Amino acid sequence: MLLKISAFCSINLVQFLFIILAIYLSGVLIIRLINRWVKDVHHRHTGRKITLYTTVLAILIVSLIFWLESVKPVAVMISIVGAGLVVALQEVILCFFGWILIIFKRPFSVGDRVEIGSVKGDVIDVRMFQTALLEVGNWVSAEQSTGRVVHVPNSSVFRERVFNYTKGFAFIWNEVKVTVTFETNWAKAKEIVLRQAGSQADELKAKAQTSIEKMAQRYMIHYEKFTPIVYVNIVDYGVELTLRYLTQVRERRTTEDRISRGILEEFNREKDIQFAYPTYRIVKK
Repeated sequence: MLLKISAFCSINLVQFLFIILAIYLSGVLIIRLINRWVKDVHHRHTGRKITLYTTVLAILIVSLIFWLESVKPVAVMISIVGAGLVVALQEVILCFFGWILIIFKRPFSVGDRVEIGSVKGDVIDVRMFQTALLEVGNWVSAEQSTGRVVHVPNSSVFRERVFNYTKGFAFIWNEVKVTVTFETNWAKAKEIVLRQAGSQADELKAKAQTSIEKMAQRYMIHYEKFTPIVYVNIVDYGVELTLRYLTQVRERRTTEDRISRGILEEFNREKDIQFAYPTYRIVKK
């Protein structure tokens, strides 16, 4: 009788190891086929991730089925050890549930530009415990790439504020400030600034309205004005003109450069427009 039980357990163990190996090798084979045949980068990355998650899930399910009977005699011990592990590995567990939230709730996806806590960048990979970002900003102005890859723990989605720049609405409002002297024809200057921002406004307006309509199906969001506008403000050393315009997230620096060049060229041709800057006077008594 004991020999039969022993033989049964050994067969189950062999079957377990064989199935685990078969699942693992199948996953590796599928990933290699995806790398070879799928040309689109986004689809290839998504396919690899789905295969990896499916493989891990299958291994966990098989492990649970084959070893469920074995753990019953030591259920009390497992409960005690499990409680200790929960305390010791609370950060790891929180990262895992953060990954679950990211996968199913999708506060961000691969390709989105996000800001998590003090880190800002483009999401290039989402793993079980960490999310990899290609950093932007920091010491580089206008949110350009620094070239560094930053790994953010998935527990951050519970502890930090998560800003998504591109989910649903891939546009942001940007501002360019120009200050002219009090003697300047500021109304003409305002028209020049507005004209430089208006060249791409019609095209972006159509795209932005489409994005807003899609977002309105999920969120309580409403925009009416998509065209550039210039605000006038009186400061200590002149008249400040603030251009507010809509641009795509990753084109912020490009559009700001183009608008600034256009403003400089037109201002240089106008004799009644002069830039203002802070000045100081020293009076001796």
